[in-house]
Amino acid sequence: QVQLVESGGGLVQAGGSLRLSCAASGLTFSSYAMAWFRQAPGKEREFVGGISSGGHTYSTDSVKGRFTISRDNAKNTVYLQIESLNPEDTATYYCASSRLKTLTSSVADFPSWGQGTQVTVSS
Repeated sequence: QVQLVESGGGLVQAGGSLRLSCAASGLTFSSYAMAWFRQAPGKEREFVGGISSGGHTYSTDSVKGRFTISRDNAKNTVYLQIESLNPEDTATYYCASSRLKTLTSSVADFPSWGQGTQVTVSS
C-alpha cells in the first residue's frame, strides 16, 4: 500500500526557514500529483500547494512567495521549502498523493496521506 512519511518539522523562530520532506513508497511516484496541506489547532485542514506529475507547481495566495514545492522522482520525495516563517504558519503539515496527474486542491482527490510533521514558529 501507499506510504507517505513526512520529516523536517520542528520549532523555529519567526523569520526562519524549514524544508519539509515527504518520502513516498508503494506507488508509481512520478505518475501522480503531490500536495501539501496543513492543519492548525482548532482549524480545518488547509491546502497550501502542490506539484503535478509533470512538475508544474502551485501555491495558494496566502503562502505564495514563501512556500516552494518541488519533487525528486528519482528519490520518490516531495519537498516543501518554507521561508520567512511566522507564528501563523504553526500547524501540522501533511503531504498527500493524488489519484490524478494534474494538481487539484480537493481533499477528495487525495486517497493517501502521511502522518504529518509538526511545525511550530515562536515569535
